[in-house]
Amino acid sequence: MKINTKARYAVMAMVDLAQYNGEFTASSLTAISERQGLSLSYLEQIFLKLRRAGLVVSNRGIHGGYLLSKKTEEIYIYDIIKAVEVPIKATLCRGGPHVGCKTKGTQCLTHSLWAGLEEVVEKFLQHASLEDILRRQVSGYNFLNLEKAPSRPVVYTGVRIF
Repeated sequence: MKINTKARYAVMAMVDLAQYNGEFTASSLTAISERQGLSLSYLEQIFLKLRRAGLVVSNRGIHGGYLLSKKTEEIYIYDIIKAVEVPIKATLCRGGPHVGCKTKGTQCLTHSLWAGLEEVVEKFLQHASLEDILRRQVSGYNFLNLEKAPSRPVVYTGVRIF
């Protein structure tokens, strides 16, 4: 699974905005660009989409810039990625669930594995907020209520290894 540059930059910029200015003081894209080492022109494109999605608001003028539109605990990473129109995909399938990833339109043997991974990643990102990242409390076990899988014996050529 790969999260593209646009999504990673959007998340980095939103965390930066939350950390340095948050809901109270506007931050310029130039400042975010310099602090995070991101392309200013790319950030302009990203923030246009973030603003349209209602995640940030812009202020004009000498002290202008961007502000978060909600509290940090109300902005989820999934929403940021969705705002910049990046699909979270682990399969090569295009279209609906009945369209396959193979050239003949059939699903590969591991399709359900990768589709399941997409669901887990999506659920994880839907529960991880900017506040969680700022507090460094991002953990898959916390968000998904998953317990570590019980250890199972692995069989290699008839020999059980525990």
